[in-house]
Amino acid sequence: MTDHESRPPGVDPEADLAWCHDAVQGVSRTFALTIDALDEPMSTHICLGYLLCRVADTIEDANHIPPDPQAELLRTYDAAIDPDADTDIEEFRAAVEERLPPREEQSDDWVVVDEAPRIAAAFDELPDDVQDAIVPPVRELIDGMAMFVERHADSGGLRIDDAEELEEYCYYAAGTVGTLITNLLTRGDIAADRRQRLYDTAVEFGLLLQLVNISKDVYDDYTEENNVYLPAEWLAEEGVTQDDVVDPDNRAAAASVVSRTVGHARSFLDDAERYLQAMPLRHGNTMAAWGVPFLLAVGTLRELRNRPEDALTDRGVKISRQEVGAVMSAMHGEGGDSLRELRELIAAQPYHRATADAD
Repeated sequence: MTDHESRPPGVDPEADLAWCHDAVQGVSRTFALTIDALDEPMSTHICLGYLLCRVADTIEDANHIPPDPQAELLRTYDAAIDPDADTDIEEFRAAVEERLPPREEQSDDWVVVDEAPRIAAAFDELPDDVQDAIVPPVRELIDGMAMFVERHADSGGLRIDDAEELEEYCYYAAGTVGTLITNLLTRGDIAADRRQRLYDTAVEFGLLLQLVNISKDVYDDYTEENNVYLPAEWLAEEGVTQDDVVDPDNRAAAASVVSRTVGHARSFLDDAERYLQAMPLRHGNTMAAWGVPFLLAVGTLRELRNRPEDALTDRGVKISRQEVGAVMSAMHGEGGDSLRELRELIAAQPYHRATADAD
């Protein structure tokens, strides 16, 4: 990651922005693919909006911070983002200081938290209408995360109770991001019916991507963060407790709940596709930027359908680099298939194999 410590935040706006684009590469390669596929100014708008969300996400996942101070940090951060509050980002940075790992031990995620003032400085350079599009959904995400930390304060980590709470969590974690994207895309003149279609399906696009992550990351979420997003109600129906979700003795039973979560994710595919088809290609937006994560989600759901038990082990569930490359090539204009055709091909088999068979 590029080091700009010699330049205090706000002194060199170009350096702050360059740091932010570099930081995304470290914290989320998947989201970095999206940002790289966008043109300016959308690339910068999404980059900064994502990093603002990532600060909150890292604090929410920090199991070394007790729940009460964890929620308080999130609320301080929310106030720092609120343009009408007296709290500024430096106050948040001072509050989080004692919770930061030593600089030499910081993961890329914690470097982003450490450098929150740099992100805020870059964000302050954006036009007012862009800030107005980004701030409300980011604050809703932060508030939702604080609420979930407080709700599960006695559990040692997040423990989702039922399908309703699962969808509520996914809304705050990712549905809000769907709204953020849509707020940016609908600035200026846009047909009322198209605007309505976008807002009607924006949340579903976010829910799909979040549910795919929850389905494939059961092992890592439990072993690294002590979070269990598979609903306790669904696990109980299979005779499994959330604390025993990755126990090898429960593999088959827990895998059936992974499959159930995959089925729930699949229920959002059609709305997510409708969202993509309605998106205007304006302000630097591109179909490739959002089509790639959508199609990778389709591929991941295929792999989860075939081997749900791998989500409960350190093997995990991933699609191959060859397939990622093939999907990116297709979405960047090197193939003639429509989004629907690509979705159907990828749902059936790895896309690079489908193209090889076609040749």
